[in-house]
Amino acid sequence: MEAHASHVVTAALVAGLIAGYGIAVPVGAVATYLVSLTARTSLRTGVCAALGVATADGLYALVATLGGSALAAALRPVLVPLRWASALVLAILAVHGAVIAVRRHRDHRLATAGRSAPTPPSPARAYVALLGITLLNPTTVIYFAALVLGTRATDAVPPLEQGVFVLAAFAASASWQVLLAGGGALLGR
Repeated sequence: MEAHASHVVTAALVAGLIAGYGIAVPVGAVATYLVSLTARTSLRTGVCAALGVATADGLYALVATLGGSALAAALRPVLVPLRWASALVLAILAVHGAVIAVRRHRDHRLATAGRSAPTPPSPARAYVALLGITLLNPTTVIYFAALVLGTRATDAVPPLEQGVFVLAAFAASASWQVLLAGGGALLGR
């Protein structure tokens, strides 16, 4: 019986790692922003931002494990509007970032001796910003919605297995995001 329990926990650990790396490894807008943010600021700020991304992934994994198939029915009707809303928010953030970048470039060219560079975001602000961006990222939403929709468990999953899955998904995402932040710090140097 103890060997079976160990096997079940190991299966939850592996499933969580696969889910965490599955959403974290594909490089998209969030990963690109994380690398560029770290290159412009510091490793400390980048790691905090990376943990914001991983926190969002962990929260979605938690929702997926707690909601399971019961949440799947609620997600189906709002999945398309949620996808469009998320895409719209990311597009607005991208346009806003581009406008700021163009203004900074122009200001830099027109700068006088009295102007200084804009202050970089604090580590806490970077954490909150990347947490919010990741929570609204359509890819993340769709990935974890698919995970929920794909969960057809008829038996209740024990809390230990749920906890192992969520922590493994968070750890996998955090390890990848921190690696990206490290790469951004190297690029910044």
